[in-house]
Amino acid sequence: MPRPLKTISQTQLARELGISQALVSLVLNGRKQGINADTYDRIWAHAVKRGYHPKGMRLASSPVALARQVGIILRAPLRLNTPTMYFGHVQHGLHTGIEAREFTTVFLGAEDQIDAEKLRRIFSPGHSFRGIVLVGEVTRAFLEQLRQFGIPIVAVSARYPGLCHSVLGNEPQALESLVDHLHAQGHRRFGWLGGNVGLGRHEARLQALEAALARVRLKLDRRYVVKAKEGDRIDGADAVRTLLPHARRKDFPTALIAYNTLMVAGAVREFEREGWPVPGRISLASADISPVATESSPRLTAAGTNPEKLGEAAARLLLESPATRSEGCTDLMLPAQLFIGDTTGPAKA
Repeated sequence: MPRPLKTISQTQLARELGISQALVSLVLNGRKQGINADTYDRIWAHAVKRGYHPKGMRLASSPVALARQVGIILRAPLRLNTPTMYFGHVQHGLHTGIEAREFTTVFLGAEDQIDAEKLRRIFSPGHSFRGIVLVGEVTRAFLEQLRQFGIPIVAVSARYPGLCHSVLGNEPQALESLVDHLHAQGHRRFGWLGGNVGLGRHEARLQALEAALARVRLKLDRRYVVKAKEGDRIDGADAVRTLLPHARRKDFPTALIAYNTLMVAGAVREFEREGWPVPGRISLASADISPVATESSPRLTAAGTNPEKLGEAAARLLLESPATRSEGCTDLMLPAQLFIGDTTGPAKA
């Protein structure tokens, strides 16, 4: 006859975990409110691993079995149906990475579509979310609301030191590669077409541009810095229209770097509409990279981190890294790449 399995008690579980038997009992009986989320999951995981299965305990209702969903929240005012959206490519990589680990994604909406009451409904006791991925920069107040539920959070393309984990592109590396490329082609006068002003990504890219120019002993002329509230094609075109009245100046830029690929696409079209050949008379480049740059016509010179790689890294950090189960936060920075397209060339003499 096979030997019966040896039973294990809550007292033994508590001793092995180094916590009180009372806390173990509360968790295994379904109590979640007021208990640290990491401790709650750790008790359940250890109990299941050790084969603890008393009468009435349903493994199907444990967090090990139920927490198989990852919620996705976009920054305001983004929407899923925004055409050629950069963060759409981030989400594709995120979904691929999560699905490969046998989890599912749940789109919860954008920050401005989710109020405190909706958050309470989503994360009510017994919810099935392993974690949340924030796609883009949300407000500090919204992040604090999310943190109250004790769920692991990973932010993509935004950083909140000490508050949650993050996955970022290497902005200094991206801008250095663009400046080095243009400088090697003889460009010495640069301008900046900024978008999404007020967000951390804009400021990070602008500061990185200034630092990259300083490395080659150049300085950004603030007269040729245009800042737009959004970062779409129309904003790139509007920025060009703002600069063109100054085109007769001898110090007018020979190269413009824009906040993103959409703005470059709009700027190229506007310059060509005004009879300026690109790159014959002016070179244009993007401070991020996406299929808009590599698959459009003309192809756009761009540098940045592949957005799908950002999404895949967020899935990995959320679901695999032990950092999400410990105190402290991890900021993961991915390398940038340079793509030389059709919109940059030698500086006009």
